[in-house]
Amino acid sequence: MKKKNLINYLILLVVASGIFTVAKHFYSKPSVNDGEKAPDFVAVSHENLGFKLSDMKGKYVLLDFWGSWCGPCISGAPALISLYEKYGNARFKEAEGFTIVSVAVEKDKQRWVSAIERLGLTWPYQAIDPVSNFKFFDSPIANDYGVKQLPTKFLLDGDRRIIAVDMPLEEVDKFLAEKMLVTGH
Repeated sequence: MKKKNLINYLILLVVASGIFTVAKHFYSKPSVNDGEKAPDFVAVSHENLGFKLSDMKGKYVLLDFWGSWCGPCISGAPALISLYEKYGNARFKEAEGFTIVSVAVEKDKQRWVSAIERLGLTWPYQAIDPVSNFKFFDSPIANDYGVKQLPTKFLLDGDRRIIAVDMPLEEVDKFLAEKMLVTGH
């Protein structure tokens, strides 16, 4: 009898674990998908300069939701820096350029600014939601995109259409390389 109870318990545990995993996947999935127009937003940079996502019209944009407290975000910073250095001044067939817009999901402004400096994130669009008051995930920008986990990335075309959600950075690199204009000498 005890062996049967143990087997039933293990089966229940496996089923519950599966349900939890599926539910977590759907909960953490952003609310915007490939092909959709990315919601526009107004943000303030770490240098207190305001800008809108729509200011990047015509460019490929890697929209990067990150946090100074997020281990995977910090460990992924060198790859982002490499992408920006490689393609920040590049010319493309179907776009006027490439930039990164990093949107901070933070509770502390000084920690955010320090992380930008410490990591060497040189692109100008280091954004914080101007009305978030550093409310972590409860900010209008994160809510508009349905961001519930970090890092989350959206690759956008020049019309703010979402090309891909959470595309590995190696794939972003390949995509941009294929779209670059080859100039003759």
